[in-house]
Amino acid sequence: MTHEQYQEAIDWLFVQMPNYQTDGQKAYKPGLDNIIKLCAFFGNPQEKIKCIHIGGTNGKGSSSNMLASVLQEAGYTIGLYNSPHLIDFTERIKINGKNCDKEFVFDFIQKLKNLPEDIRPSFFEFTTIMAFEYFAQQQVDFAIIEVGLGGRLDSTNIIRPLISAITNVQLDHQNILGDTIEEIAGEKAGIIKPNTPIISGDENEVVKNIISKKAAQENAPFIDSTLFHTILTSDLKGNYQQKNIRVVLAMIEELRKLSIEISDKAIEKGLLNVHQNTGFIGRWFEFSKNPLTICDTGHNQAGLEYVFSQLNSIDRHKHVILGFVNDKKIDEVMDLLPENSEFYFAKPSISRGRHPEDYENLLREAKIFYKIFNSVQEAYLSAKERCTNEDMIFIGGSNFVVGEFLEKNLEISK
Repeated sequence: MTHEQYQEAIDWLFVQMPNYQTDGQKAYKPGLDNIIKLCAFFGNPQEKIKCIHIGGTNGKGSSSNMLASVLQEAGYTIGLYNSPHLIDFTERIKINGKNCDKEFVFDFIQKLKNLPEDIRPSFFEFTTIMAFEYFAQQQVDFAIIEVGLGGRLDSTNIIRPLISAITNVQLDHQNILGDTIEEIAGEKAGIIKPNTPIISGDENEVVKNIISKKAAQENAPFIDSTLFHTILTSDLKGNYQQKNIRVVLAMIEELRKLSIEISDKAIEKGLLNVHQNTGFIGRWFEFSKNPLTICDTGHNQAGLEYVFSQLNSIDRHKHVILGFVNDKKIDEVMDLLPENSEFYFAKPSISRGRHPEDYENLLREAKIFYKIFNSVQEAYLSAKERCTNEDMIFIGGSNFVVGEFLEKNLEISK
């Protein structure tokens, strides 16, 4: 397999099938019919692996990577399924921090091209069955599966996990999941399975009640991780990680009840070595020290609130590079922008990327110092030119902005 053949196969996967990452809402295909048929066609690989299911609006990527790191430190082989990817498609499917083998991806795509006519999966369904098959073939000890979108109708919801977790519930993807916290919580609670422990990380009593009520209906033990107290820290920076650490500790406690051996040392080391063990980047990721350059993929209102409040706590002049996709409510973001900053707005290079000229009226109204760029890289180079070593640069607003920046500027060993 040549690099060109691999790229051609990946392009087929992105272009031929509805793909939420590039097409947004019109590509969302809720329901489990397709994934049920797809898994059956491949012999139900998801039934051959022990799974842990993690949903939530924010924090599911960080929590799943922290848990993977702890379990790796405990000596287990861990499959990890996250989305979206930042640079390369194979980041979505990892085993012990190593991206999925490209030969496997290429070969599996050839099989997907020859599916029976009655199975017409979406991009995410294809990726999900690929992860299940890879983890089954590689005989991982545990597979940590991150929900793609929502929960109840998400294609990952075909699994029967050992435990499940919902990190939190915030307003995001309202055009798909519902306009209220209650509706979104109901969708996310759809991952709760009969007699399967569910960990809840949300502090909102309304959300807790919805999750605990659904847990009671399913006879599923309900664990409130907000009641956990710890002094443990992680190499994943960002003040919000403290909430995620509590979710991870609650999951570990439930796994220990299932006679899965995880030492206190493995927990401590696992939390402190997430980057090294899983290769996870994108959340409060320190790209450089001089000048201090931070990336963060937080992109909904709650995520940006956390990130911008942390930026406000840093006493430096800030050069903030932001870009958004079409369905982002830009007016909500304008109210949150960090202080003591100059702004560089750029269009993410994907088809869903929104050009800042479309919302320049809001930028003018916000009375901020800003410039507009056609690409993230142009914005970064401009910021770098204006930035002193006493200042800092922040890059965010979207997974795609961070991915684009890292792809251009970070040497990742493939």
